[in-house]
Amino acid sequence: MVRFFYIYEKIELIFVLKYLIRVALYFFCTKVHVKNKHLLQSKGPLLIIANHPNSFLDAIILGAYYNRRVYFLARGDVFKKSLYRIILGSLNMIPVYRLREGKENLHLNEFAFQKSIELIKKGEAVLIFIEGTCINNHELQPFKKGCTRILEGLHKINIIPTIHIAGIAYNGLRGIGKKINIVITEFIFSQKIESASDKVLFNKIVFRQLQHNIIIPSQVTNLHKGLGYYIHWPYYTIIKYFVAKKTKGTVFFDSVLFSLLLVTYPILLLLIFIMLYVLGISLPIILITLLLVPIISKNSFS
Repeated sequence: MVRFFYIYEKIELIFVLKYLIRVALYFFCTKVHVKNKHLLQSKGPLLIIANHPNSFLDAIILGAYYNRRVYFLARGDVFKKSLYRIILGSLNMIPVYRLREGKENLHLNEFAFQKSIELIKKGEAVLIFIEGTCINNHELQPFKKGCTRILEGLHKINIIPTIHIAGIAYNGLRGIGKKINIVITEFIFSQKIESASDKVLFNKIVFRQLQHNIIIPSQVTNLHKGLGYYIHWPYYTIIKYFVAKKTKGTVFFDSVLFSLLLVTYPILLLLIFIMLYVLGISLPIILITLLLVPIISKNSFS
């Protein structure tokens, strides 16, 4: 067991997962365009401030494209089940609670903010969705206090982190084949946050910059009903129906859909492998076919 955790620390499995997610996003999305890509290489203490149109998918995408470990503040209600708590914790997510989730949980936010301060102090990157809520909409909602509380705590110990403003926008908020724009800019705030007026000023300037960074793709997604479409249609239809039923009335459709496709797609490939093998197809042909199947699925959208 000790040896396992030693290996885990050495090979940094979170980075393996990061690249797997990038590959999955290549097929899940028609295009992901990132403006100011050089900022993805940033090192040292970093606070990433982003809008929140599409639930956990926002965190998955931004975390995958930054070339470093990124910790996220995520809504606390999804941490209630122990299995979810373990999975989300392993993905560097920190629970933060809203008033609607019960006053009894609000005291736990102090831990979340202090944890964020400690991580940034150590040179890590923390992503916060400054609206504090997701409503499947690109229109910015009023900002919550979490971001300025973290900065206030950092400024008290004379830590001035780099701040990135990340606007993320989709041409559609439901289903595969979407086009995504990510605009990241470095934000300079020349004064320490020490008072309520400092917080108001900070949020006002960030709101304006974040609004500027949200550029919704104008191109629509076109579906081509070719071979790739018909190979994947039964599989995708079943997954989509299941996810729609489980996430009805919530904002989690896209994030759950992506996660389930990521986990189950290898099973589809395995079934294709077994079917071709039983039919007596040679192994080299089977392997080439398995490589081509996801590629032709990508070509089903433009």
